[in-house]
Amino acid sequence: MAVPTKERLTEAAAKRFYRDGFRNVGLDQVLADVGISKTAFYKHYESKDDLVIAVLEERGRWLENAFREMVRVAGGNSGAGRLRALVDTVERIIDSDEFQGCIFVNASMEYPLLHEPAHQAAARHKRTIETLVEELAAGAGAADPVAMAREFCLILEGCYVTRHVTGDKGSIGVLRRVVELLLAAHLPAAAFEEECAAGAN
Repeated sequence: MAVPTKERLTEAAAKRFYRDGFRNVGLDQVLADVGISKTAFYKHYESKDDLVIAVLEERGRWLENAFREMVRVAGGNSGAGRLRALVDTVERIIDSDEFQGCIFVNASMEYPLLHEPAHQAAARHKRTIETLVEELAAGAGAADPVAMAREFCLILEGCYVTRHVTGDKGSIGVLRRVVELLLAAHLPAAAFEEECAAGAN
């Protein structure tokens, strides 16, 4: 089946924006990649800014689904295991040959003003992931799921940025160690120890 033009536009723009930067990429470059005219483009989007928002929203949905799928497949029945599965997803992302940082961090840097639509779209995605982690933390028995989610997401962000800036492949190992400290600090001691023992067997 032929891929709809709007979907091809969003995908082509996502690749360009991620690789070359949102502001560096002109609309003509995206249209050339897709092979359509500006007239055809304006049937789907009113402006490049609208395309930027669409890319961020699409990538946000993709990443949320990736996290949820990894939790489902690798998390098992363990609350701590489901949280650890999030780290597995991060590892897959940062080990990709195409990894050039977090697209949402990149967007917020290029559109630094809090009222800018692209910045707001990036912030919405971060809140969505934080809500997901909060749900998992609550399911794992955390006494304060909100606090745990904020801390968990902060260290996930640190891993993205450190790997991008330094290229250090050991960043994921540091993330895993810090996550274990976080799990131990927030989850009920008896349940955490039982899960650790199960993982060692």
